Amino acid sequence: MPSSPDQGLAPTDTSINHHLSRQLTLRDLVLSQVLTVVGSSWVGLAAGLGHAQTLVWLFAFAVFYAPMAVAVYFLNRELPLEGGLYVWARRSFGDTVGFLTAWNIWAYGLSSIATILFQIPSEFAFMIGPRAAWVPESHTTVFIVLAVLLTLLALSAIRGLALGKWIHNVSGAAMITAFALLILAPFWAMAHHVPLHFTPFELHLPHTDPTSLALIGQTLFAAAGLEYIAIMAGEAKSPSRDIGRSILIATPIIVVMFIFGTASVLAFHEFTGVPINYIAPIPQTLRLAFGNTAVGTVIARAVILLLQIRILGASSYLFTGVSRLPMAAGWDHLIPKWFSRLHPRYRTPTNSILVATLIIAALIVLGSSGVHAAVAFNLLNNASTEFYVLAYLAMFSIPVIGLKLLRNRIPTWAILICALGLITSMAIFALNAYPFDGSSKLLPFATEIIGTTLVVNLIGYAFYRSRSLRQSVKP
Repeated sequence: MPSSPDQGLAPTDTSINHHLSRQLTLRDLVLSQVLTVVGSSWVGLAAGLGHAQTLVWLFAFAVFYAPMAVAVYFLNRELPLEGGLYVWARRSFGDTVGFLTAWNIWAYGLSSIATILFQIPSEFAFMIGPRAAWVPESHTTVFIVLAVLLTLLALSAIRGLALGKWIHNVSGAAMITAFALLILAPFWAMAHHVPLHFTPFELHLPHTDPTSLALIGQTLFAAAGLEYIAIMAGEAKSPSRDIGRSILIATPIIVVMFIFGTASVLAFHEFTGVPINYIAPIPQTLRLAFGNTAVGTVIARAVILLLQIRILGASSYLFTGVSRLPMAAGWDHLIPKWFSRLHPRYRTPTNSILVATLIIAALIVLGSSGVHAAVAFNLLNNASTEFYVLAYLAMFSIPVIGLKLLRNRIPTWAILICALGLITSMAIFALNAYPFDGSSKLLPFATEIIGTTLVVNLIGYAFYRSRSLRQSVKP
């Protein structure tokens, strides 16, 4: 039966009914939060704001991260079910909004994984040095490497979180280690009498030019990702308790990593006058910190390796999520139950994993199949953030205008904070359609981003409606 927004808050625990394996402990959840929220490029983008970075980070945590944490804490407490945000949206607004919420998260995850994998050969060559410069130029080598990595991701997903959680834990720890080296670099430099201006506590207002506004929009969304672990709530040992606790533990770690990491990037680039590399700011900063000496080379390469481990772990983490969403939607009869078929031993959605693998492979091929295909791939990647923002709009709307029975169980102060998150998400959606690097014209870029987002959602809605119509004509 299709759900309606006024149904109760006591749904059957599908993780028990379908015998999902509960693997995730509090430690796993904390490391996963760090893994999914903290990306290496964000500190470079925020450093582009100059000494306004601390104030912008604090603003981002106040108007986006805090509302996100509050929303996830209370919604997961009431509905700690496999599927996370998809389930919350469906229970509050019905099948259509629930499906489109899952669709947008799914589209974001698939395009992000393809982009991550596509960049690995280039980053590997950068880590090795000039003698590996041929790797990204060899299509045969690139396809073999990516095919192997994608196969390993799929096999890991089939094996389930008994293996996957260790991949995520190691990757989260690798990210913390890389940021620790980044944050300690200014102290090492100052101990060696380098006149560095390391100021993580300065509070300056940002400029209001279009590029600064676009960077602010990017920085606001940098703190996204806390809700992703809730997709796997049915595989946590104590989801209603531990997911909320993981947010409280991970938050101060994330705040320190972002603010102090950005301050380090800014300090070394101001001292040297070298432009910030927005793609790989951490390896570049450590190169500037330790120089081209043997020690500097070893540290820079070690950090690149740590970041590669994090990237692979993030891919695995995203892959796990995008395989669980169709499974949960299949349980609710929104898509064919074929997607919900579980491995008899590992209790993982093998058919959903197969579909995700084939789509990611197709996206990788698209990204390297000529100029026009590469443009389409890049356009999808640029629009992927908008997919995720649409899911956040649904999440923040739930405490504000969603199911009354659910809203009545959330404190008024929390609802007001979520309303702030809803407004911020609208602003992020608009700012993300602006080309922050200044290399593209505003109107064509915005049209392409919004147009791609609309087309992808129309495809999802058409698929959903065709499925609904077929079910309605059955005798």
